[in-house]
Amino acid sequence: MTSLAKLKERLLANPDVRSEYDRLGPVYALVGAMVEARHEAGLTQEQIAERMGTTQSVVARLENAHHMPSFDLVTRYASALGRRVRLDLVPAE
Repeated sequence: MTSLAKLKERLLANPDVRSEYDRLGPVYALVGAMVEARHEAGLTQEQIAERMGTTQSVVARLENAHHMPSFDLVTRYASALGRRVRLDLVPAE
């Protein structure tokens, strides 16, 4: 086990840290998928911003996952890539 994995395991043993990690997990997954899709399309943040009718700084903030993105921004981002958003509600574990 790497030292990073050990640190993660130790941190996640704290219930407060674990709760926040679980709460933000879907945001990080969504943002990761968005950035991956942009890279696959071979587009820059500036190009996506132009297609969305916004600025590169808005796209950068959207991709940094420090804030909960609005559904409107996510769908505009997807549309700029020629994609659509699909949501699933699944049973809690």
